[in-house]
Amino acid sequence: MKSLKKLTTFCIVSLLCYGAAAQVDIGYQKPPKEILELIDAPAVPSAVFDAKNENIVLLHRNQFKSIAELSEPELRLAGLRINPVTNIGSRTRYYSHISLMKVGESEEIEVGNVPTSERLANFTWSPDQSKMAFTNTVNEGVELWVLDINKAACKKLTDAKLNANIGSAFEWFEDNNQLLVKMLPTDKKLLIDKATAVPSGPKVSVSDGEEAQNRTYQDLLKDKADEFNFKQLVRSTLYTVDLEGNTSQWKETAMYTGLSFSPDGEYILVSTLGEPFSYIVPYYRFPSKTTIYDKSGVLVKVIREVPLEEVRPKGFMSTTKEMRSLRWRADKPATVFYVKALDGGDPAVEVDYRDELFTVDAPFSGEPKSILKTQQRFDRIIWGNDAIAIATDEWWNTRNEKTYLFSPGDPSVGPEILFDRNSNDRYNDPGSFVTTKNELGTYTLEMGKNTLYLTGRGYSAEGRRPFFDAYDLKTKETERLWRADGETTLENIIRVIDAQKGVLLTRVETSTLYPNYYIRNIKKRIAPQPVTFFKNPYQSIANIHKEIINYKRKDGLDLSGTLYLPAGYDMDKKEKLPMIMWAYPREYKDKSTAGQVTSSPHTFTYPSYGSIIFWVTRGYAVLDDAAFPIVGEGDKEPNDSFREQLVANAKAAIDAVDELGYIDRERVAVGGHSYGAFMTANLLSHSDLFAAGIARSGAYNRTLTPFGFQREERSYWEAPEVYYTMSPFMHADKMKTPLLLIHGIADNNSGTYPMQSERYFNALKGLGAPVRLVMLPKESHGYSARESILHLLWEQDQWLEKYVKNKK
Repeated sequence: MKSLKKLTTFCIVSLLCYGAAAQVDIGYQKPPKEILELIDAPAVPSAVFDAKNENIVLLHRNQFKSIAELSEPELRLAGLRINPVTNIGSRTRYYSHISLMKVGESEEIEVGNVPTSERLANFTWSPDQSKMAFTNTVNEGVELWVLDINKAACKKLTDAKLNANIGSAFEWFEDNNQLLVKMLPTDKKLLIDKATAVPSGPKVSVSDGEEAQNRTYQDLLKDKADEFNFKQLVRSTLYTVDLEGNTSQWKETAMYTGLSFSPDGEYILVSTLGEPFSYIVPYYRFPSKTTIYDKSGVLVKVIREVPLEEVRPKGFMSTTKEMRSLRWRADKPATVFYVKALDGGDPAVEVDYRDELFTVDAPFSGEPKSILKTQQRFDRIIWGNDAIAIATDEWWNTRNEKTYLFSPGDPSVGPEILFDRNSNDRYNDPGSFVTTKNELGTYTLEMGKNTLYLTGRGYSAEGRRPFFDAYDLKTKETERLWRADGETTLENIIRVIDAQKGVLLTRVETSTLYPNYYIRNIKKRIAPQPVTFFKNPYQSIANIHKEIINYKRKDGLDLSGTLYLPAGYDMDKKEKLPMIMWAYPREYKDKSTAGQVTSSPHTFTYPSYGSIIFWVTRGYAVLDDAAFPIVGEGDKEPNDSFREQLVANAKAAIDAVDELGYIDRERVAVGGHSYGAFMTANLLSHSDLFAAGIARSGAYNRTLTPFGFQREERSYWEAPEVYYTMSPFMHADKMKTPLLLIHGIADNNSGTYPMQSERYFNALKGLGAPVRLVMLPKESHGYSARESILHLLWEQDQWLEKYVKNKK
C-alpha cells in the first residue's frame, strides 16, 4: 500500500505546473563535420521494378524536408494530418525526381517533362504497367500526372484539384486509358479558423455507463469547428479522367475513403464515411458504408454499413463485430470476400472458432458463401483457385500462428493446418508462399504440379541465410531449392521471377557494399547477373569494424548485439573506448525464442538520421540493436518483471563488450527512441551502469496511458503495481544520471504525448537531476526536417562528449 500512496502523490504532482524552468535561447545547430558529411551524403534512389522485370523506375528523393515545409498550414483531425491549402497529408514524404533504367543496364534514362515542384507522390502502375500515375503537389493544391514508360515522358492530366486528404486519390480503370479520381467539390466551404471563431457553447462529453477502454489516440476531433473542417476536407466528387485530360463526373460528392476495382475491372468497391463523428476514436471507427457500383457508376449493391464504434471489447485480439477485411478475391473476376467474428469480436468469449470467412459472387444478389472458419483471429489470405487457398490466423496472447490449406470452392473438404507455430520463433519460420501475377493482373499462389513455393528470411543460429523452398501438396514435405551461403554477403530474395525455372530477383549487400539487385538462376552454375549499380555514398565509414557479438544474461538467456568500432582501431592494443548502446525492449512468452539472433553482420551499414552509428566516427564503440527481451513465461506476463530484466539485459551487454577489452565501462551511455526512451529512463533510475542517457520521444508516466501501452493489455486498475513500478516518473527521486530528453512538439504517436517529456523534465529538475529537454518544433514521433535532425545530432554529440567521453 505504501507504493500506491506514493503513486497517488505522484499522479497529483504530474498534473501540476512546476515553477518556470531556465530556458536556453538557441538557434538550430549543426553536428561535427564527421557526422555532417554522412548526413548530407546523396540519397540512392528507390528502385521500382515492373512485373516483367524489364523496366526500373528510379524515384529520387531529398533526404529530408525543410523546417519551412513542416511549418506549412496543418490541421489535425480525427487521426489525420492535413495541409488544408494543398489538400494532401501534411506529413507526406515526397520524391523529387524520376528516371528510368532497363534491367541490367547501368545508364539511367532521363525522363522528359518531370514536374519541377519536387513534391511527387502516390506512384501507381497502370494495370498493364505501361504507365505510372502520380500526384504533384504545388502551392495551390495537388495535380494528377502520368509517366509513360515507353516514351520516358511525363504528362499533366489535371489542374490542382485532387483531394488527397484521405485514402487513395485515384485508381486506374482496367482499360489503362482512364482513372477514377477524387476531386475537390465545387461547393466546398471556407474552413473555420478556430483561433478567431467565437464558441457557440461549451464542449460536453458524456458516458452512458458502457465501458469504452480506448487507447490514448492523438489528433482527435475536439469540437463542432473540427467536425465542420473535417467534413469539408474529406468530401470529394468522383470524376473519370482520361489520358488526354478530359474529365467527366462519375459520382456525386461524399466523404469517400476507399476505391477498389474488381480484378476484371467491371465493378468497384466504394467506401464512404458517415455521421455522427466521435471525439474519442479516429476516423476509421466512424460510421461507414461500402457500396458496389459497376464501372459506369450504376449502383449494384450496398454491401456493408457499419455504425460508429467507440466501444470495442478489451484486448489486442478484440475486433469489430461487423463485417471486416472486405475486399476482392484475387483469383476471381468479381467476387467479394469478407470476415465476421464468431465471438462478437471479444477475445474473452470462449468459442471453438473465432472468425468465419465468406464470399459473394457477382452480381452480388445471392447469399454469402461460408468458405472457412479459423480457430484464432483471421490475419491474411493468399488465393490460388477454387481448389487451393492459404489462410493464416493468429493469437497474440499465446504468440501462436496457424496456416490453413483449404478449398474455397468446396467447404465440405475440411481445411488442413500446414503450420502451427510460435510466431516469435524466427529460426523455424517456414517462410511466405510465393505469388505470381495472373491473367487478371492480380497476385495469386505460384503453383507447379502439386507444388507450392516458399521464400523466407532464413534466420538461424549461424546467421541470416534466406531460402527458396518447394512444398509438396501430397507429401506435405518441403524441399530446399536454394539457400544463401551467408558467409560474406546478405542476399535477400526480392521476387521469384520464375519458380519452376529457378529464376530469382535478389538483393545483395555487405556491411560496406551498398545493396544492389541481381538475377540469380539457381539451376545454372553462373554468377548472379547484376541489375542495378548503386555506389556506396558513405565511404567515410566503409572501414569501420562491425561484428555480431553473442553473450548470455545471468539467467542463461542468449543475447546479441551489433558492435561497431572506429576505423583503424588497434585490435591488439585495445584502447579503452567510451561506448553508446542503443536498444528497444521486446516482449516474449518463452526464453527459447527471446534469445534468437535476427541481425546479420553483412547488413549494409546505413546511417539513418535516428542511428547511433554516427558516433563510431567520433571515437566511440557503438553497440546497436542490443537485445532487450522481456520474457513472461506461463501465467507470468513479461511486464511483471520488466525492470529486473531491463537491468539484467544492460549489464550482460556491458559485461560482454568489456570482456572483449574494448571499452571503459565507467564511460557507457544508453539511448533509445519511443519505447527505447522509456527503457533508457528506467535503466538510469534503477541501475548505476551508465554515465549518461539519451531518451527520444518517450513516455514516462504510465498512469497517463491507463488502458494499456505497448503490448501491455491490462489496464491501470487491473495492475496498478505494474504501472507504478514501470513508470520512471514515479521514481524520479532515484534518477541522478545525466539524461538528455528530446521530443517532437507535434508527436502523433498514441501514448507518447509531448507532455510526457515535459512533465518528466519538470520532475527531474525539481528533484535536482542533471537533465536537458529539447522540444523540436513541428516534428512528429519521427523527425523529418533537416534543421531538426542536424540539431538533434548536435545535441546528442554535445551530451555524449560532456558526460561520457570526457566524464569527470
